[in-house]
Amino acid sequence: MNGPGAAPARHLIPRETFLALARGRGGASAVAVLRAGQLSKRRLLLSAVRRVAEERAPRVVRQMRLAETYDRIEELRQESTERWESVLLHPYLDLWAAGALRALYTETGGGEVDPVPGGLARLLDPGGPVLQVESRGRCLTVRIDDRGPYREAHGDPVPGPLDGATVRRWEGLLSEAWQLLVERHPWHAEAVGAGVSTLVPLLPKPDGTAVSSVVRRGYGAVGVSLPADAERLALALVHEFLHIQLGALLDLVPLHGPDSGARYHAPWRTDPRPAGALLQGTYAHLGVSDFWRVERGREHWPGPLTRSYAGGQYSHWRERTADAARTLLGSGELNYEGEQFVEELSRTIGDWDRDTG
Repeated sequence: MNGPGAAPARHLIPRETFLALARGRGGASAVAVLRAGQLSKRRLLLSAVRRVAEERAPRVVRQMRLAETYDRIEELRQESTERWESVLLHPYLDLWAAGALRALYTETGGGEVDPVPGGLARLLDPGGPVLQVESRGRCLTVRIDDRGPYREAHGDPVPGPLDGATVRRWEGLLSEAWQLLVERHPWHAEAVGAGVSTLVPLLPKPDGTAVSSVVRRGYGAVGVSLPADAERLALALVHEFLHIQLGALLDLVPLHGPDSGARYHAPWRTDPRPAGALLQGTYAHLGVSDFWRVERGREHWPGPLTRSYAGGQYSHWRERTADAARTLLGSGELNYEGEQFVEELSRTIGDWDRDTG
């Protein structure tokens, strides 16, 4: 057996799905297309790791217990498609496989090939509490990754395993954030519920500033520090999931050529950015703008937030997102599909400008 399961199928993205993704309105159906692409990608990566290990470093197959682990994955595929898919969609399986392949291609006989102590098997049995929250019949289920080996990939310090009281705080805030998304941002709730599987607790900045992030090869995982309120957590989920969603789309449809260097101004940063990074930021801030566009119309305001604040945030991020989209369209670095994507994104912002609601 070369890898887990039969050969992956070819993936096609319908034009309307592609344009809906550009508008930030793909929903669960679009996430299902991207999820299928991730399953195929990970099956191919696992096959490649085993094939290259057998060809270049047979001892690694024994060292990493690849045969036993792959047999276990195949057994899962036959027993439970749902469980098999959840194993392949562990957020950091992609990152592990890429690291293993790099190590195998540079292995000279004495180096460490397995990038995770305990190997692939450890990723297949993740620890951490599982939280399930519900609002209006719609559920969000996430695992809290408070001990996994790839949390540091998010770039911020991470806490140790959470105690019971802290887990309950996370659960309470997540429940409130999910209720807000379901009631006021149902299109984002649909996508987040279908695509986010893992929350990685991060520590805030030393001055208390909240942080959130994703890892390019970490499909389904959102890293976030414990926020002050549910609104901030809801916003972080929207913002970071759009990063995840675009990353999964780029695995199927390239939107730009090789980056030509950090040449472009991103209105939310002080340093220049490559075109690919600017595209990521623009798309994520489309979600931020959309969040505040809707929030400015709410009638009741909890905590310190006000309609004036929400309106100011909407104007601030809408203008900067539109400016970044113009920069991308003028960069010459987008391919045809990329131009179509960013033009649709820009049209969405233009429609908001004409919205008097």
